[in-house]
Amino acid sequence: MPGSPASSWAVYRARLKAVFHGADPRVCAAFWLFGLINNVLYVIILSAALDLVGPSVPKGVVLLCDVIPSFLTKLCAPYFIHKIPYNIRILVFVALSASGMFIIALTPPLQDSRTITIKMCGVMLASLSSGGGELSFLSLTHYYDRFALAAWGSGTGGAGLIGAGAYAVATNSLHINPRTSLLVFAFLPLIMVFSFFVILPLGPLRAGHAKHGGYEAIENEEGEEENDTSNDREHDNLLSSSVHSLPAKSALSSFRANLTRARSLFFPYMLPLLLVYIAEYTINQGVAPTLLFPLASSPFTQYRSFYSTYNAIYQVGVFISRSSTPFIRIHHLYMPSFLQVANLILLTAHALFDFIPSYYIICIIIFWEGLLGGLVYVSTFAEITDNVPKEDREFSLGATSVSDSGGICIAGFLSMVVEVQLCKWQVAHGRKYCKLQ
Repeated sequence: MPGSPASSWAVYRARLKAVFHGADPRVCAAFWLFGLINNVLYVIILSAALDLVGPSVPKGVVLLCDVIPSFLTKLCAPYFIHKIPYNIRILVFVALSASGMFIIALTPPLQDSRTITIKMCGVMLASLSSGGGELSFLSLTHYYDRFALAAWGSGTGGAGLIGAGAYAVATNSLHINPRTSLLVFAFLPLIMVFSFFVILPLGPLRAGHAKHGGYEAIENEEGEEENDTSNDREHDNLLSSSVHSLPAKSALSSFRANLTRARSLFFPYMLPLLLVYIAEYTINQGVAPTLLFPLASSPFTQYRSFYSTYNAIYQVGVFISRSSTPFIRIHHLYMPSFLQVANLILLTAHALFDFIPSYYIICIIIFWEGLLGGLVYVSTFAEITDNVPKEDREFSLGATSVSDSGGICIAGFLSMVVEVQLCKWQVAHGRKYCKLQ
């Protein structure tokens, strides 16, 4: 019967089937797990910040240790990491992240400067792995269909929910002590090994390497490679990025070519992604801790509950928008970036002047913030996949990933100042909630 619930559901199923037509379940599963595991330890470490450094050390220290090595890796690695086979990269990333988590978990829980320093060294090892993993897996999507990027984005969104939730359940509900919880989580990176060597079909990667030989091969207008492909040129392992062996004298010219590529990416892709991350992480780390209301007008009994709830709502928004690529695409990346900056201005103004009447309105804005941040992230890399020439795409996907870590680094420093100043302002104007947590 036309218009009945049954017919509407049939139409919806048909449209959904059309959206996912041609998707390889193994590719989607592998890249979803790559996104989840590569990012989940980052979230777990931030969730454990209080347990790692104690109440007397600013939690921004953990954020910076968790993101600066990742930022530096993304800044430098795109210019040389293509010479390392993907299978070797996976093993290195797993070793780094597992070692970092073991260091964090096995260091005695004494909150002195020495033990905190050792723990932060473990955090930085895990951060190196996360940064290298993100640029590598984004580059790897170049060899697969568009669903690989969509699955990666969804997995990274799921990491926020699963990471924060898993740590909360382990330590609060199951009453497992933080050290034991972190020790168990140290084995999660092994899932990446299983995903790459067992789940992911490696045929497209082999075929892509055999055909293009990596992103140092630049094609001219006629589609022919500028460098002769002589018979005596050797190729790397089929699972590697298989870049043609270059004589030493051409290494500098190759580096300059990649710098030119990177410069061409800045305004269309890097800058909007950088802006959105600066705005949203300044909100999350610097402004959100001061978005407090009287307990009588909220569902909470403790002021500390506001921040954890805001974070959970934000992660839900991120997960939804990072999973939306097959359904929703934006092509003008600056518009949502400017909207995110507007969110920062609005919430900062409220923290100063207290004009938003309800906690629930703040929750809606935080959810909107998460939607915008996740949407810009996945849309940026989708635009690169659609618009950047094939010979430049693998490099471009990896190089652009520096923007999110760069934005988080800047926001980390900003938020340490913003939170303190906003709290001082509120106390001076009779609102002492930020001192009552």
